Amino acid sequence: MASTNSDLEQLGINTVRVLSIDAVQKANSGHPGMPMGAAPMGHVLWAHHMHYNPKNPEWPNRDRFLLSAGHGSMLQYSFLYLTGYNLTIEDIKQFRQLHSKTAGHPEYGMLDGIDITTGPLGQGFANGIGFAIAQQHLAARYNKPGFDLFDYKIYAICSDGDMMEGVTSEAASLAGHLKLGNLIYLYDDNHISIEGNTNLAFDEDVAKRFEAYGWHVQVVEDGNDIEAISAAVEKAKQETTRPSLIKVRTQIAYGSPNKVNTAGSHGSPLGEEEVKLVKKNFGFDPEQSFVVPEEVLNYYREIGEKGTQLEQEWGDLFEAYSKEYPELAAQYEQERSLKLPEGWEEKLPVFKAEEGKMATRKASGKVLNALASVLPSLMGGAADLAPSTDTLLKDYGSFTAEDRLGRNFHFGIREHAMGAALNGMALTKGIIPYGATFLIFSEYMRPPIRMAAIMKIRVVLVFTHDSIGLGEDGTTHQPVEQLMALRAMPNIVVIRPADANETAQAWKAALQHTTGPVLLVLTRQDLPILDQEKYAPATNLHKGAYILSDTEGEPDVILIATGSEVPLILEAQQKLAEESIQARVVSMPCWEFFEVQDEAYKESVLPKRIKKRLAVEAASVFGWHKYVTDEGDVIGMTTFGESAPAKDLFKEFGFTVENVVSRTKALLQK
Repeated sequence: MASTNSDLEQLGINTVRVLSIDAVQKANSGHPGMPMGAAPMGHVLWAHHMHYNPKNPEWPNRDRFLLSAGHGSMLQYSFLYLTGYNLTIEDIKQFRQLHSKTAGHPEYGMLDGIDITTGPLGQGFANGIGFAIAQQHLAARYNKPGFDLFDYKIYAICSDGDMMEGVTSEAASLAGHLKLGNLIYLYDDNHISIEGNTNLAFDEDVAKRFEAYGWHVQVVEDGNDIEAISAAVEKAKQETTRPSLIKVRTQIAYGSPNKVNTAGSHGSPLGEEEVKLVKKNFGFDPEQSFVVPEEVLNYYREIGEKGTQLEQEWGDLFEAYSKEYPELAAQYEQERSLKLPEGWEEKLPVFKAEEGKMATRKASGKVLNALASVLPSLMGGAADLAPSTDTLLKDYGSFTAEDRLGRNFHFGIREHAMGAALNGMALTKGIIPYGATFLIFSEYMRPPIRMAAIMKIRVVLVFTHDSIGLGEDGTTHQPVEQLMALRAMPNIVVIRPADANETAQAWKAALQHTTGPVLLVLTRQDLPILDQEKYAPATNLHKGAYILSDTEGEPDVILIATGSEVPLILEAQQKLAEESIQARVVSMPCWEFFEVQDEAYKESVLPKRIKKRLAVEAASVFGWHKYVTDEGDVIGMTTFGESAPAKDLFKEFGFTVENVVSRTKALLQK
């Protein structure tokens, strides 16, 4: 690399510092200290090491950058602006304002050059593991001698706060185990958090901790020594068998006479007078704001322009590759478009009633394995629960440090890191990731589920053992409120299928849905396979709710259920008919799909004139009143479960034909 001691480079670093504090001050909100201390690290990455093209932020072989310390977003915005991304100085001035591109924390899809939404500390760190896995897998699938299509790195800047969050430990352990040598993380070690010096709560030796995880660790004592930082990054790039952590000792709010190394610069503007002192310290006019010297802008723009040539070289390589390996090239192009191959649905199994009973988790496993051969981009695993969740792809190996072609992942008992890693994988075009655990343990991964929903990305989550039907493991393992809590989250789809065929259709829906995560909620216990010649076909699942079994005339009552309770209300329908009570049975596997249907369809399933309705679901009753009306009722869970065989539990909590019939009669007598 060229000398990093030039006055121009130092002026560039100081410009980032001043631009950052100006934006925070104008917004009267933000975190000025981190960009001031970390600007040299950012400069080293953007000016000397990372491969990127501002003219095409989606170039497949670009290096990925994750600002896990997302509160320091002005650092990233400054470099995106300076290097020529689709960001103006006016956008910088609108930092943290309504509908601005420059949100308080970097948000994927809002601004070119943001590879992932970070914010909650530790998420970006853990997301990087998914990005690294995806790069290694794409390289194993597509790289050929002389054609290194995918050899990019994943860079991140992390904070003391990231190092404290538990998800970081989970992810770092997994990364070390998998020997993800394409990870290069810079740790902004400034010793300051919101409450004060980190020694209030944090005094461990982070370097030794990461060495124990199997990482390559370097320490740079001076965060302003850009030659030392750059040399450390270069060494990290040469280390291909271990992830790298570069611990850089920085000073938060470097350049601020009164706020340097203080908590006061962490989450609050410096103040007008202190901003002027900083500018004076760095040789800027204290009376001017948002000043970018022309020579600095030209310097960084020239660096950004180099990305055009890098991408052109990659494009030429891919063109030659397409001639040498046309089928592989076409497959990659199709996968990165997020489109599914022609005719893939033909592989979806159809289950017959005479096959007997089958747990929906078992049906899910059969569907996964039926689709695996026609969807090579489909890959995933479980948090040490693949046998229980039926998520193993039986004809494919495991992704390990020795085998990057494997499509089965062993995330270990690390639900939080699994969810975050899946998000990184999903944001790598060419990968359709899924992850699995028990529904109760969705509690451990709600942050990455929420982040996937915010980013509107395709992640499939398989949650099994979905109710008190889990049985003997008892209250700690039986989900009650989780189903409703997940439904309450915007922009996710929750599907609780009633039988094997609805499960197949649920997988179809999940794979076709590219604008947010889809959660499949499946049973441990066996359920009857509904006769599709007698009842409405399972393809109706895509409407969210449908009439599974209707009455000959006007219904007296509507019975609604999801999952394992659908066969129950079908039995109750027959019992009620024996007493001349006409009950319509509605299967409602997905509230979200039903809500986007037109009013005419909704009215056809749940007519407003029929207010006597009973919903049955082995979960919290919260939320059901929207569908059962003021004259309706809900059979659900209002307490935690107990430890007992599933059959006994369902009887104990009222999930019986007799109780459904009794509660229906009570409704009609009101």
